[in-house]
Amino acid sequence: MFGYDTGVLASILEFDKWKSYFHHPGSIGVGVIVSALTAGCFVGSLIAGRIADKYSRKRTIMIACVVFSLGAAIQCGSINRAMLIVGRFISGLGVGVLSMTVPMFQSELAPPAIRGRLVSFQQWAITWGIVVSYWVDYGLHFVQSDVAWRVPIGIQIVPAAVLFVAMFFMPYSPRWLVNHGLVDEAHVVLAKLRAMGDLNAPDVVTELEEIKESVQVDGVTAVRSYTELFHVPIRRRVLIGIAVHALSQLSGINVTLYFAPTIFKQSGLTGKNASLLAQGLSGVVNCLFTIPAILWIDRWGRRKTLMFGSLGCGIAYFVQAVATGATQHKTFDENGDLYLNLPTGPSYVVIAMIYIFIASFAMSWGPVSWVYPSEIFPMHIRSKANSITTAANWLFNFGISLVSPILIKHITWGLDLIFAIIMFVSIGIVYLFFPETKNRSLEDMEIIFGGSVWAHRDKKRIAEYDASGMLGQVEKQNT
Repeated sequence: MFGYDTGVLASILEFDKWKSYFHHPGSIGVGVIVSALTAGCFVGSLIAGRIADKYSRKRTIMIACVVFSLGAAIQCGSINRAMLIVGRFISGLGVGVLSMTVPMFQSELAPPAIRGRLVSFQQWAITWGIVVSYWVDYGLHFVQSDVAWRVPIGIQIVPAAVLFVAMFFMPYSPRWLVNHGLVDEAHVVLAKLRAMGDLNAPDVVTELEEIKESVQVDGVTAVRSYTELFHVPIRRRVLIGIAVHALSQLSGINVTLYFAPTIFKQSGLTGKNASLLAQGLSGVVNCLFTIPAILWIDRWGRRKTLMFGSLGCGIAYFVQAVATGATQHKTFDENGDLYLNLPTGPSYVVIAMIYIFIASFAMSWGPVSWVYPSEIFPMHIRSKANSITTAANWLFNFGISLVSPILIKHITWGLDLIFAIIMFVSIGIVYLFFPETKNRSLEDMEIIFGGSVWAHRDKKRIAEYDASGMLGQVEKQNT
């Protein structure tokens, strides 16, 4: 749902039938239409915390599917820009709720040793949605009627319906059950998830006791308002969670996803078929290069994955900026569309760098930006804190998608240079402030974040706890 909705409009923005139907929106109009979804996502992620705490993660996901489908139906039947914008905003409400609730739900169900891999599957599912949307758009762009854009938008309802039905067969979060006094039900869920239904399995009994103890402590220290999230000692984790999502968006990934055909066209792929085909291939690259993160994120760790990903993204952007800035010759057609008229060699370099950037992001910030915030918060603030960090994701996404059409048109390679600088700076931010969380239980995070804010200086303390047997039991059992 999330991935498909992200990618579907990218190609449609270049469809002649869509442009004529909505009276050829300019860069500002396109920005408003695209960013309406992310505005809804921002609101949805903010309200998701309370809903998930009260009605359960499972029911919240089902509610979000219904809301998303309503928005998709309005978009599909749009007769003017206002209706399209409203439909995208409503769909965004559903996506916002899902983007906060699903990683948290996965994190609470997953065993610590493979939690990173399981939560990373969300990012892989997103990339599959993007791939499908790109190729559906490519196939339908040959149709010379409104069907070319209405059908791709309407198809969004299918994955929403599938997820809604599938959730009937999903368990409730054992941590949510314990938090609501349903300990026996939580015991049964844990037994099914960890030991094929064996209620007396040592791992099941131990984890249940840890959850009960954590919930009991959390009941004393419960956060009653969002402002309390910014008080010590929780503030550090909240700010790191916000930083992960903010840097993920400031990587510029959604500039590429939302406006790929425009970028490819500017870079020298002037034929409509060529630019849409290149966009479809970019979706395949995104999907394929998410797989290494799924397989090895719990070996590599979160810190190294993010730093190497930032390095790859930064280099790709820098080379792209140099190649474009040194050789571009701007011209505009009768519709005001920009062409950079790059020579053949630099044009190929720019296109190659776009793919390298997508691959670098897919192996790092793509999955980790969802994994890391979902695992660092204690139970009593997890929903509220995740709603704040996810809202930060959508707030930055909204701002970037709103102004990107304007920046792409006016500063061209300057935007690549800005993103390159951000990616290089992010390496230092991760190294200095982000603790390693691989193979730790959710209850272990109190120790991980209980030391210095300088993560690179806190390794010795963590090692001492590991050596004493007070921490890291999961990691030792899986090595």
